[in-house]
Amino acid sequence: MASNDPGWGSRNNDGPPDLDEMLRQFSRKLNGLFGKGPSRNQPDGSGSSIAILPIIVLIALIWLATGFYIVDQGSRGVVLRFGKHVETTLPGPRWHIPFPIESRNIVVMEQVRTLEVGYRSAGEEGTSRGRELRESLMLTDDENIIDLQFAVQYNIKSPEDFLFYNRDVEAAVRGTAETAIREIVGKNKMDFVLYEGRTEIAALAKKLMQDILDRYKSGINITNVNMQNAQPPEQVQAAFDDAVKAGQDLERQKNEGQAYANDIIPKARGAAARLLEEAAGYKVRVINEAQGDASRFNQVLSQYEKAPEVTRRRLFLDAQEQILSKVSKVVVDQKGGGGNLLYLPLDKLMATAEATPAQGASTTNTPAQSAEDSNAQRSRESFRSRERESRP
Repeated sequence: MASNDPGWGSRNNDGPPDLDEMLRQFSRKLNGLFGKGPSRNQPDGSGSSIAILPIIVLIALIWLATGFYIVDQGSRGVVLRFGKHVETTLPGPRWHIPFPIESRNIVVMEQVRTLEVGYRSAGEEGTSRGRELRESLMLTDDENIIDLQFAVQYNIKSPEDFLFYNRDVEAAVRGTAETAIREIVGKNKMDFVLYEGRTEIAALAKKLMQDILDRYKSGINITNVNMQNAQPPEQVQAAFDDAVKAGQDLERQKNEGQAYANDIIPKARGAAARLLEEAAGYKVRVINEAQGDASRFNQVLSQYEKAPEVTRRRLFLDAQEQILSKVSKVVVDQKGGGGNLLYLPLDKLMATAEATPAQGASTTNTPAQSAEDSNAQRSRESFRSRERESRP
């Protein structure tokens, strides 16, 4: 196909189109649109100056295409025009005026970042976890030093504040974390920080850190504070363990003493209650006996006033009977006996004296015993009569 053949695109021409002719026609149309005709000083077949316009258009299209960008889910796009914030775009395909007029920054909002304070996790394989004593050593309210290690997790809640009010995000969060935790630890005792107060300290540190970061408009949201380790410094660990053991022994002895008190106090209270009941019973018995004795005395007094001599004699006999019934002695009247020898069955008298208290005052003799006693009495009387007859 010839270069000046105007019918290159007709149906009778089956050959490929001429690229030079196509560019020339495209240039003519562009010049017609901009109101410019072909140059008289340059022939139509040259095409060197005409080919500049498509290149400019292509460059312009490429430049405009650089303004397209995609914001992922959970992220935000911040568009700046000559360094000034223009808009914040949501997830999806977006376009802005290309550089150098506008620029955009993609900020990941939902990504949780972790910052370690007081220690550094193992980095490469084979490296061990290291401590940062400058960050972890803190002073408590009772002037004790502890080694406290914790981790802070945070994300972004305001992309504008995050970009414009932070020069070094990690340094800002680390400094805020150290400030908050040192303030809280400095207001509490050592035992509270090491044992029962770890969860409470983490919650207070999270709240205080968030307040400080909001005050500086950092755009950072603290999601969690994890207490990794809390212990005394290594230099005093042995002494601290001894103190802990002594405290445990003290608690154990207290518990044992409390258990003993719980065991002995109810017994003592029971014994005291029993003694009180016995004393109350004794009191009632003594009062009743005293009242009975007084009533009996009044009755005896009334009878004495009626017959003094008889009553006096009766009282004397009753007293003698009461006294002599408890004495194992035999009284012999020597006035009417003369020089006769008396037979005294001392063995039976002793046995009778011993059996009388055991049987009591209300015991009665059987018929066989009565018969034996009467026979022994008759034998004694007959023996006495024979003795009297045998005497000169």
